[in-house]
Amino acid sequence: MANTYTQIYIQIVIVVKGRHCLIPDLKKETFYKYITGIIQNKKHKLISINGISNHIHVLIGLNPSESLSDLVKEVKRCSTNFINEQKWLRVKFNWQEGFGAFSYSRSQLDRVIDYFRNQELHHKRKSFREEYIEMLKKFDVAYDEKYIFEDV
Repeated sequence: MANTYTQIYIQIVIVVKGRHCLIPDLKKETFYKYITGIIQNKKHKLISINGISNHIHVLIGLNPSESLSDLVKEVKRCSTNFINEQKWLRVKFNWQEGFGAFSYSRSQLDRVIDYFRNQELHHKRKSFREEYIEMLKKFDVAYDEKYIFEDV
């Protein structure tokens, strides 16, 4: 898209089905590199990625030539297949339906990246559910409690 210039920063939150703790700590770096490859191959810019064993946060510079929903669908599909093909788990890995997405300005990126870095510490004080509902409220996103990511 010639003469198209954008600055669209999006945080994506993706949750393991049932919020089960299935993303192995010892494999996180490999898993995140794989997801980074998916995002970059789709011509988006990966800025930061981290999470804990039951969910991940991904901060991207979105390329407007692809919808966010299509990107997340591809990340979930490919990363599910990757984990299952690697046989890291004794059970089948799946992501939950849906995702969270929140936009940021350039001036907020350092704060978001710091938040990503401290996921393990952060979740010792606050559950994912509490964190997620807090984000929805902070961004003034209307939501129905019954559709919040399912609990274990």
